[in-house]
Amino acid sequence: MRQKRKRKTNAANKLKDTEIAITPSIYQFDIEFVKSYYLSYRMLETPHVVVGAAIATKVVNPALSIPLALGSHFLLEKIPHWNPHLNRETEKYGQPTKKSTQIVIADATTALVFGSFVAYQALPNTGHAIGILATCLASVLPDLIEAPYFFLHIRKEAIKKWIKFQKSLQADAPLSWGILTQLVVIAVGAWWIFG
Repeated sequence: MRQKRKRKTNAANKLKDTEIAITPSIYQFDIEFVKSYYLSYRMLETPHVVVGAAIATKVVNPALSIPLALGSHFLLEKIPHWNPHLNRETEKYGQPTKKSTQIVIADATTALVFGSFVAYQALPNTGHAIGILATCLASVLPDLIEAPYFFLHIRKEAIKKWIKFQKSLQADAPLSWGILTQLVVIAVGAWWIFG
C-alpha cells in the first residue's frame, strides 16, 4: 500500500515538474500572441476622415478634393499606426472579436460625426457640404471595400486580393505609439480645418 502511494506521489511530482517546465513556454506564447494581436494592418477611420475633411475645406472643387482624399488614404497607411487586427482575427476565429468590433463601431461613429460636423459648418452652401461628405467617404473607401469580408462573411477573391494589397502598404506600430501617431494626424487635420 505504501509503495502505491509512493508511486502516486512520485508520478504527481513528475507531473508538477513537467507543468512547471511547460508553463513558461505557454505564457511566452500567450505574450507573443498578445503582442502580435496589437499590431495592426489598418489605420483607424477617424484620422482618414479628418484629413479628408481638411482637404475638402481647403480644396473646394470635389473633382480635385475627392481624388486627393482617396490618395491621402494610401499615404496615411505609411505612417506607423495601430488598429484592431481584423484580418488575423478573421483567419483565426472566422470573424473579428467582439472587442475589435466595438472599437470599429466607436471609430466609425466618431468619424461619421466628425465628417458630418465639418459638412454642417459649410452650410448654407449645400454643394460644399455635400462635397465635404463625399471627400470624407473617399478618404475611407479603401477600408470600406474590406468591410463585407470581415463583417458580412463575404469571402470573395477580389476582396481578399484588395486586403492583401492594403496590407502591403501598412506601417505597423505597437498600441501606445500607434495611437499617438493617429492622434497627431487628427490634431494636425483639425488645426488645418479650424485654425
